[in-house]
Amino acid sequence: MSATPPRRLLRVLHIEDSDLDHQLVVTQMRRAGLDVTSMRVETAAEFEAALRDGCGGEDWDVILSDYNLPGFSGLMALDMLRASQRLVPFIIVSGEIGEDVAVEAMRNGASDYLLKNNLARLVPATLHAIDAQQAMRAKQAADAALAQSKERLRELAQHLQTSVEAERAAIAREVHDDVGGSLTALKFDIAWIARHAQDEAVRQRAQSALETVNHALEASKRIMHNLRPAILEQGLVAALQWMTARFEKRTGIATTFHSSHEQMQLPAGVPLVAYRTAQEALTNITKHAQASRVKVDLTLAGGVLSLEVSDNGRGLSPADLSKARSFGIRGLHERAGTVGGWVDLTSGPHGTTLILLVPLTGEGPPSDDAPHEDVRSGQHDPTFWGEL
Repeated sequence: MSATPPRRLLRVLHIEDSDLDHQLVVTQMRRAGLDVTSMRVETAAEFEAALRDGCGGEDWDVILSDYNLPGFSGLMALDMLRASQRLVPFIIVSGEIGEDVAVEAMRNGASDYLLKNNLARLVPATLHAIDAQQAMRAKQAADAALAQSKERLRELAQHLQTSVEAERAAIAREVHDDVGGSLTALKFDIAWIARHAQDEAVRQRAQSALETVNHALEASKRIMHNLRPAILEQGLVAALQWMTARFEKRTGIATTFHSSHEQMQLPAGVPLVAYRTAQEALTNITKHAQASRVKVDLTLAGGVLSLEVSDNGRGLSPADLSKARSFGIRGLHERAGTVGGWVDLTSGPHGTTLILLVPLTGEGPPSDDAPHEDVRSGQHDPTFWGEL
């Protein structure tokens, strides 16, 4: 003999001025096998109190409402439910309701509407509305969990980026203090040997060694700059002007730099993000674009910093952008997110444009409202952050 399945519990709040109609609704639900706990209210005050207190400390499973009551209505109840921000299905059960009224009720958030003289759909409509509302609650909970996870990931990315920059600075100091100091001392010693050597072969070898040491010193300076761009101490505008000038000199690609201001007062962290973004963009242009012209624009307006790097190269294909190891572009997005910004990348057969946008909350425009600069420039020594 099979066990009788448990009856489904249902907490019903019924907005109805007729006790007979209320009993008919409850009876219809119980005949369908539902274990109903109900409360009937007639006024806005009673409805508000019932919403606030719930049913035995629990939220109501469903709200059934007549459309017209003395001094109250189903639409008023809908507005009150929406203002309470409770996710409870709301079904209108009325003696008569026009199609335009029903459409308005559905538009305002009602789950369904029924006529009192045809309650055959009451239980299916109620259970469907409850299931739909539970699915919505689950989706909202999942969305909230996802948003929280994204925030934790953003905080982790910011922490990792800060750690990376701190480590870069430490390595740059070691290169400067240890390697640079040792190479400088070696340079003086070799120069002394070259001055005092009597043998011409020794002097030539000493001169060759001096050239090698000079190359090593230049390399150490370049490495230190890539690890920690000291030029940023002169400001972002000066740093980007210097970077683009070096870029043009190294690659031969005609490069133009524009800035809306000669100097910009920016929050901590923003200049480095903008600098690294431009650095990565120019690096990718060198590797992939086959461009003959590059334009870099830096603008501060309306409390938003905008950095735009565009070229007239071959552009990026969808396959380039979707490559599994596209860590360079992915890194740009993550880096921008550490200061609340974002990166937009568009590409076509006539070139690629990368835009970094960073809202500067609470930051006004700089006091110096200088005209645009137009600086012919060129290249830095690109730092590899990952292939496109």
